[in-house]
Amino acid sequence: MTRSATDTWTLTNAKYLASKVTTDMLRCQQNYREPDNDAINSYGTELALLLRDGYVATYEFGFKRNEQRLVSWSYTVDATGSISADDRPGRVVSGVDISNAVFFNYLTYSPAWGRLAQAERDSIKAGLPIQRVSGEPPADGQGYWERDLSYTSSGVALGRKTFRPL
Repeated sequence: MTRSATDTWTLTNAKYLASKVTTDMLRCQQNYREPDNDAINSYGTELALLLRDGYVATYEFGFKRNEQRLVSWSYTVDATGSISADDRPGRVVSGVDISNAVFFNYLTYSPAWGRLAQAERDSIKAGLPIQRVSGEPPADGQGYWERDLSYTSSGVALGRKTFRPL
């Protein structure tokens, strides 16, 4: 008996991965009161749409003070499927003093995004619930990065690492 199967990357797969990230955001909200529900929904929709078409390289959210990370969660897209685990979301660091800190959300685009014509990129951006501006992510503050979870769906993975304060 011979069997062949082809995985097709769909919006459903992208929504599944985005839901893992938005669950992490909800855990963040429980611990730090940000981001609010409307922002989480918008970030999740944006991430799902961009993931579906392969336009995301990295995604990060957290808190910064004086342009330095205090606590942060960063996701790297791996379209090779080499990360095979599909962890449950959560295990969000709690108890960090975020007084005088601001919430941030940062996304870097994949090479596929760069291959689009500017008019195509503008059209896609116009249909997203988040209107991003150019900028740089914050620098690492007093802490360290730790690889902790991975989320997968149909050969695409989001490897998560957490920036933890000392």
